[in-house]
Amino acid sequence: MLRIAVQAKGRLFEETMELLAESDIKLRPAKRTLLVQSSNFPIEVLFLRDDDIPQSVATGVADLGIVGENEYAEKKEDAEIIKRLGFSKCRLSLAMPKDIEYPGVEWFDGRKIATSYPVILEDFLSARGVKAEIHVITGSVEVAPGIGLADAIFDIVSSGSTLVSNRLKEVEVVMKSEALLIGNKGMTDEKKEILNELLFRMNAVEAAEDKKYVLMNAPKDKVEEIISVLPGMKSPTIMPLAQEGWCSVHTVLDEKRFWEIIGKLKALGAEGILVLPIEKMIL
Repeated sequence: MLRIAVQAKGRLFEETMELLAESDIKLRPAKRTLLVQSSNFPIEVLFLRDDDIPQSVATGVADLGIVGENEYAEKKEDAEIIKRLGFSKCRLSLAMPKDIEYPGVEWFDGRKIATSYPVILEDFLSARGVKAEIHVITGSVEVAPGIGLADAIFDIVSSGSTLVSNRLKEVEVVMKSEALLIGNKGMTDEKKEILNELLFRMNAVEAAEDKKYVLMNAPKDKVEEIISVLPGMKSPTIMPLAQEGWCSVHTVLDEKRFWEIIGKLKALGAEGILVLPIEKMIL
């Protein structure tokens, strides 16, 4: 049985549970339960505070953890990064009152900075020879300059709307963060086998992200031109149709270029274009 620690609430919790569901790991919903076992996969989920996850994995309380890179970097626990998951993206940035001109990072020298991430901030400032007074705050860091508690803040930024509402501006991006799958370095071979199966499922989900399966009817004399505009994974599948001079073309398209490519296909005579979502894709 593999134990994975995940955040108990918030956006990272929601996206983690969605990933597990898409990986066909069924969990019984249970309110106020710290440990939930899957009904169809040898894994159990331990719900913790996000800042407790790195230590729980490093000490073996959990075998795996899904945690923000910001928390992993802040705690500096002896756990290894197994996979970058690509969701819950944000950045850790320095911000200051928007009405003050920013000359560069030296502005922070001798200033008071409020943050929930003192380790990352201290490393960043020390590397640049800046000595600031760091005030550790949990909670609403962004209000600190407005109430006179600090001159600036160092905090998570997603859209930046919270900074704007507190009359702050982002001036230095210190690190970018995303969800990580981290692991205990002392896992048994049996647990590593379960982990490999879990990674196989997660990779299949990731490979299908933003992909569409496209089927179309095409005139045979235009097939070579149609293939030339298809950026599929490999060569598309071509099958003859009952109607003389026509064939069926099957391929996979990236959603980002979908409409651009569909327009080109129609111009080349493709008809009856059918677009289907892809749930999993095994590479």
